[in-house]
Amino acid sequence: MSVNRITYVITPEQRQAATAGLAQARAALPPMAKLQPGELRELHGFGAKNEVFSRNVLRALQAYPHIVPATLDVPGAQADLDALDALRPLLEAVRLLHAELEDTVALLGHDVMDFAYDGYQQLKLAGSADDALDTMRRDIGAQFTRSRRRPAATPAPAPAA
Repeated sequence: MSVNRITYVITPEQRQAATAGLAQARAALPPMAKLQPGELRELHGFGAKNEVFSRNVLRALQAYPHIVPATLDVPGAQADLDALDALRPLLEAVRLLHAELEDTVALLGHDVMDFAYDGYQQLKLAGSADDALDTMRRDIGAQFTRSRRRPAATPAPAPAA
């Protein structure tokens, strides 16, 4: 027996408002970077240890500007760090929203499949009394039929020489 684990109704107005909110969030931010496939692997990691290292180096160079060569852009690095600090809370909020959307979609899909399995069993029970219904049930179930694999032919042993 199927169990409805979630009931979720989204109106066209709610969907439109959410879509508009996402578009507004995107428009509120400066254009963001988009990496090419594989490009992320080429970038330096910025885990906890690397972040502490980077912040300490930046702080030290800001404290001793007389040792900084012209090739090091300290204000640019500080601007990058400030932007990173500003984006992190937004990223966390989007991750949470993403996880909630994924979970909701997964539960909705589960409920639909659970219903479909029970409904298919009902079609099997009732289908034998109605040829058209039985044909429809077989057509629906055909997507799950597996073709049997033929066992690989064993090569004949080579004649002894």
